[in-house]
Amino acid sequence: MVVSLLPSTVKLRDLIRQIRSARTAAEERGIITKECAAIRDSFREEDNDNRCRNVAKLLYIHMLGFPAHFGQLECLKLISSPRFVDKRIGYLGVMLLLDERQDVHLLVTNCLKNDLGHSTQFVSGLALAALGNVCSAEMGRDLAPEVEKLLKSSNAFLRKKAALCAVRIIKKVPDLIEVFIPLTKALINERNHGVLLTSVILIREMCDINPDCIIHFKKCIFNLLRVLKNLIMAGYSPEHDVAGCSDPFLQVQLLRLLAVLGKSDADASEQMNDILAQVATNTETSKNVGNAILYQTVLTIMDIDAESGLRVLAINILGRFLLNSDKNIRYVALNTLLRTVHIDKAAVQRHRNTIIECLADVDISIKKRAMELLFALVNETNVRSVIGELVSFLSTSAPAELKAQLTSTIILLSDKFAPTKRWYMDTVLKVLIYGGHYVRDDVVNSVTQSISESPEMYAFIVQKLFLALREDISQQPLVQVATWAIGEYGELLVAGPCDIGEPVEVSELEVVDTLEHIVTGSVCSKVSKYYTLNALMKLSTRFKTEADRIQKIIGYFTISTNVELQQRSVEYRTIFKQYDGMRTALLERMPVTVAADKQQPEKTEALLDSAPAAEPIVQEKQETEQDSLLNLIGGLVGDAPAPQPPAPSSTAANNDLLMDLLGLDSGPEPTPTIPPLTAVNKQGLLVTFNFSRDGDKLKIVAESRNNTTTPISNYVFQAAVPRSIQIALSAASSSTISPNGTVHQEMLINNPTQATLKMRVKIAYSSGGAPAPEIQETVGSFPVSF
Repeated sequence: MVVSLLPSTVKLRDLIRQIRSARTAAEERGIITKECAAIRDSFREEDNDNRCRNVAKLLYIHMLGFPAHFGQLECLKLISSPRFVDKRIGYLGVMLLLDERQDVHLLVTNCLKNDLGHSTQFVSGLALAALGNVCSAEMGRDLAPEVEKLLKSSNAFLRKKAALCAVRIIKKVPDLIEVFIPLTKALINERNHGVLLTSVILIREMCDINPDCIIHFKKCIFNLLRVLKNLIMAGYSPEHDVAGCSDPFLQVQLLRLLAVLGKSDADASEQMNDILAQVATNTETSKNVGNAILYQTVLTIMDIDAESGLRVLAINILGRFLLNSDKNIRYVALNTLLRTVHIDKAAVQRHRNTIIECLADVDISIKKRAMELLFALVNETNVRSVIGELVSFLSTSAPAELKAQLTSTIILLSDKFAPTKRWYMDTVLKVLIYGGHYVRDDVVNSVTQSISESPEMYAFIVQKLFLALREDISQQPLVQVATWAIGEYGELLVAGPCDIGEPVEVSELEVVDTLEHIVTGSVCSKVSKYYTLNALMKLSTRFKTEADRIQKIIGYFTISTNVELQQRSVEYRTIFKQYDGMRTALLERMPVTVAADKQQPEKTEALLDSAPAAEPIVQEKQETEQDSLLNLIGGLVGDAPAPQPPAPSSTAANNDLLMDLLGLDSGPEPTPTIPPLTAVNKQGLLVTFNFSRDGDKLKIVAESRNNTTTPISNYVFQAAVPRSIQIALSAASSSTISPNGTVHQEMLINNPTQATLKMRVKIAYSSGGAPAPEIQETVGSFPVSF
């Protein structure tokens, strides 16, 4: 008696039962590891009787996520078997375990070639299915003739599989499109729906890969429309009926192909208009199948150059989708309307109320799409109603994930389409209140910019913001905008009732109390406290009776653990003590500015032609922006730019290149020394300018020497240049100068237009404890290169 040495194999059904009965993941891994070991032993012993069963079990193990690559060669052995059962499992293994990146993949080509020519249609069908899934570029070139033969076959079963296989081949090898184009004309006239469906897919793929094919297939539009019309008008056919619709899969694919062929072609689109209208009106909408056909019909109408009435019909179909109880259909409708709103905005406007109702949906994705669609619908005529609904949505049911986008867009659209300034400011206030900390920093900046551009609304705005601030200081963006406005226009807040809105009585004490509560409390953020500290500093010049108290509040933060607050407090306190006479000029109201994106293009071009190139940049000393310093400039502004300096000679550049090629180091060119310039020599004060280069900018170090026997205190040096030149003035090394002592102060000059450099300087100081006469001097003898 012969005893088998191979272990008994477990059936696939029993293996599945064992794995499902495992109580823990560790137990499941143990079962699979044990079975994989048994399968390896069986493969090693060449157990041909159980190879098919073992590969089937291995495929199940692979689908569970465990490694099964050791069964790849066994799949090749199965597809080489003459038995259909073995081939079926073998090709399934090839499709699951192999891909075109593996070397074993090349060994399948010969087996596929033999089976594609097999006399049994089911074997050829298996080979076509496998080729359609794992075809590589090399395999496609080798097997394209066999697929072409099968496309000409009289067997519809093979033709439809060959068409799908051809789709994979032309994706991998686009050059083979020319091989299959002649066969498509016969396939379009096919009566078998399966072959017709796969042929339409093949044609659309050809058009996507090579747009030149579109011209060829436009000749087939009539045949495609005839097939689509037959499907619409055909009666009940049990073979093709799906929920009352005749072959919806073929209808959808035909509509997709028509969208490709009719795009940007008025003549082709005109041929399609009648049929598309019939599809849109005759399709049953009570089932999802009909909704799918209508959805694709809408996309096709929007893609081609359809007539306006047909587009309105398509948008009305989407409007009906919005009333559907199925969330997926409503989402698809909103998404499609969002994509097509630019084509016919008036037609979409008719469904605005339905879109607004979608804001109340519990599904956040529907809320988001409805919100974005309403953004696209806002214009001058409906801005009040739509923005009102969006603000209501913000205050009631807007999810936290959408509030940042919602607040930013409401502010942007309100600014763009605002019917009145007051309405805009009311909307901004509501957004700041309801948006809370979701309001972005750029929105705060945009709001402050808009406020500064509305001088006639200052009193109304500052009163509204103060009342809102007094009610709630937990909304940080509101606190920042309100404190900025109070700091700039605080005197209007206590000046009495304004012409707009209800009268508000506010005292200076109330305003300072509110700001003190903000800056000293723990509710507000650090940034809000920075805004508040700045506002208090500005109010020190507007509220004369509260100036001493404001100084004490600011001084409290000189020992703050927050570095920024401490630095601001120290600087502001220094202004109070050392530069109190200049405090009013320093803290003047910001001038009205217009954002660059709001200027008209014509005006912008005119400004570029006539205005100076840039505004002067002056750091640390903001008083240079005031009238007192602007007067110093006098006739300097508007100087004509000097001619550009000549480019370095090409001879010198060639000499340098030659020295590099010879390996010789010519050494750096010596920097020409620039002699110092005496700028001021009055009242025993000597100011000398020392020059150096900082890249393409000029660095000037102003050295101020006290040639008197009396110490100088409260020394302030200011400088102004023409508007076409930029100057950055750093702080002086000291505000006191001892007898025969010096103080240094750096200036960085940027002269992009190469204009003639002139400078007006102003010097203020005290000598012997008494204020000395101011020194004003014009410096114009700079070197020509500057």
